Amino acid sequence: MPKTLKEIAKFLNGELIGDGEVAINQIKSLEDAGSGDLSILVSSKYEEALAKSGASGFLVPKDIKNTHDRNVIKVDYPSIALSRAIGLIMPEAIPHPKGVHKTAVISESASIGKNVAVGPYAVISDNARLGDDTIIYPYCYIGKGVSIGDHCIFYPNVVIREKVIVGNRVIIHPGTVVGGDGFGYDTQRDGTHFKIPQLGTVVVEDDVEIGACVTIDRARFDKTVIGKGSKIDNLCQIAHNVVIGPYCLIAAQTGIAGSTTLGRNVVFGGQVGVADHLKIGDFVMAGAKTGISKSFPAKSILFGYPARQVDKARDMIASLGLLPKLYERVRALEAKIKELEKK
Repeated sequence: MPKTLKEIAKFLNGELIGDGEVAINQIKSLEDAGSGDLSILVSSKYEEALAKSGASGFLVPKDIKNTHDRNVIKVDYPSIALSRAIGLIMPEAIPHPKGVHKTAVISESASIGKNVAVGPYAVISDNARLGDDTIIYPYCYIGKGVSIGDHCIFYPNVVIREKVIVGNRVIIHPGTVVGGDGFGYDTQRDGTHFKIPQLGTVVVEDDVEIGACVTIDRARFDKTVIGKGSKIDNLCQIAHNVVIGPYCLIAAQTGIAGSTTLGRNVVFGGQVGVADHLKIGDFVMAGAKTGISKSFPAKSILFGYPARQVDKARDMIASLGLLPKLYERVRALEAKIKELEKK
């Protein structure tokens, strides 16, 4: 059902300029939008684009000066506002399964909340709990004693091992395993490896999103923790007893070894590697492929292998480019020394 710009502005708590009775059916980019579409201007630097776009309405930043007589809604964060508007204007844009499929296997001792959806061939084990409005896609496995909060979405082939605790509004993408055994072995005198039982669990706090094919290992005794609001990209490895603080961003193919602790709002680029038993302070940032082998204080900006403060790392990288010339100068000096020695 179409929504008017006036309804959208009220929903977003934005400032409407223009005709509030214009009906909006879809959301599209500036280039593709036409009549009946809502679009977005992410920065006032590009305000000239308003005059060229065919959209019927726009979400724009509050500091915009020239609206070119277009219908606009001024908001603090246009991109965030657009994401919220999708749920109002296009509620079925991302369809989810509904109800419990007849092939799903649900234990009689499991607790299932209101409006829960469970897809084909999903398994909900003994004493597991699913909160209200949670969606479990096909072929997921929810282990014994798992607790899952409200409004969660687990996409196909997600595995949640026994006794794992998941908060509210958690999204987990396909193929991820939460609560697999930590990589722990004692090497015996004869060279064989004795498996160390992993008796702990994993706690995933509220508003976490975990990408596809991520592995988060259970702790040996206590718990591995993914802090509130943190976002983990695809193909990451989080080892046993790791504690990730709130609102961290972990990009693809990052690996964090056991018992390392991250503070709040830590940001790791792709393929960052972190050694075990380290402490990474609040607001630390590490560029792609950084290798972190020691602890760093809050607000450090790191790059390189081994990790260094970014200014020092840049100087070292720049110096590497001078090595060929330096090599040639040394060879020339050696040649002159040999000539002098002959004399």
